Amino acid sequence: MNVLRRALFAAGLLALSVPVCAQRIDTNTHQPVLAGEPLQLALADLQPGQTVTLRAERTVRTFSGPVRRFMSEARFQADAQGRVDLTAQAPLPGGSYAGADVRGLLWSMRMQDGEVKEPVFNRIQFQLHDAEGKPLAQAELRLTQALPDVQTRKPAGFPGALFAHRAGAAKRPALILLGGSEGGSAINRDAPFWASQGYAVLALPYYSPRSWSPSGMQPPELPELPANFVDIPIERLEQARAWLAEQPEVDATRIGVQGTSKGAEFALIAGTRLPWIKGIAAIVPSDVVWEGWGEGVEPGKRSSFAWQGQALDFVPYKDFQQEFAGAALGEPIVIRRPLDKGRAAATPAQIEKARIPVERIAAPVFLLGGDDDQVWDSGRMAQALADRRAQVPGLKTMLLRHAEAGHFLGGTGTGPTTHYNDGLMKNGGTPAANARAQAEGHAALKAFWAATLN
Repeated sequence: MNVLRRALFAAGLLALSVPVCAQRIDTNTHQPVLAGEPLQLALADLQPGQTVTLRAERTVRTFSGPVRRFMSEARFQADAQGRVDLTAQAPLPGGSYAGADVRGLLWSMRMQDGEVKEPVFNRIQFQLHDAEGKPLAQAELRLTQALPDVQTRKPAGFPGALFAHRAGAAKRPALILLGGSEGGSAINRDAPFWASQGYAVLALPYYSPRSWSPSGMQPPELPELPANFVDIPIERLEQARAWLAEQPEVDATRIGVQGTSKGAEFALIAGTRLPWIKGIAAIVPSDVVWEGWGEGVEPGKRSSFAWQGQALDFVPYKDFQQEFAGAALGEPIVIRRPLDKGRAAATPAQIEKARIPVERIAAPVFLLGGDDDQVWDSGRMAQALADRRAQVPGLKTMLLRHAEAGHFLGGTGTGPTTHYNDGLMKNGGTPAANARAQAEGHAALKAFWAATLN
């Protein structure tokens, strides 16, 4: 019996001397992580060659309003050290995404059935399972759109606008943000992020249409603003500049303008007329002024923009209303079609009069477009803008053109891109290409503003 006891005791000592390995999911040490900043995601303490499945889940507010659960998964094989680094290692075939991409599980998430009643946003939950489905580890990655010291306030005289900046007395360069045809205050969500980068930011709504809901048409969010996209005054930016110059946080000698979609059209037009703008970022831009639209507006008669009360020349659409009429029959809406047809039908003289003369913009210009954009041909139009500026020596232009990307390129590459074409409205691009264009464009845009305004 004593021999048996000694043997058991020795075995216990041996067990204590062998390290006990627990599988781990390693993410960023310091959280929350500012959206768009570098991510870390790795698996550790696996058996060499072990096959595991990593699942990710988060809640997201969709374009139509409801909050839905999104999920993704990928299988990996551990290396000789029992590790998987998602930055450098591609998943095995059959998962939600392919190719080495640390953001792959984030953008490849797919929408699940059922609305989430009590959502928690900006939190990604990871679960690790072995080949038999046994849970091995779990972890969480929390993202944020703003650093804790970002302060916001509503500026007087600008309906729905948001001003954001970091606390502190030092004056800093400013950015004016212009949204697209969605209108309302949607552009406000981007202001805290850019304030976190060190800018004083004015998110400036300029148009607020009525919106559709299952219960019928809803009144405009901001009734003080135009409800039709017609003759939007470019000189509204002069008012914004004057207000920024009065703010103690702002260095009004360094103001940039960043616009997306119709906001990019707005920003580029402004750059040809307002020499105080020190830089322009045009995300999915147009190289011409387009026709305006709205309730009761006769097709082909009105411009989107005006300068000092004078409507600008424009390229008209063709069959715009017919494109939307098909939605009643469940046919997809591709807004690019009436724009392409309108441009093809326009005379060279019409197009030249409507062209935005970006060669007159002395400030640096950033351009980001996608060739598969189904709202308008932003890839080709961004190229045309860059080519025109290249004819003038000394002009600084940064162009990013993505062959397989669509219209939604204003993100950071950390949100789901799989649902951009799920509804009747088609925006274009593959999920992988859209996510890659977002991530690359976001990094380049940060560098552009740092070099241009700082």
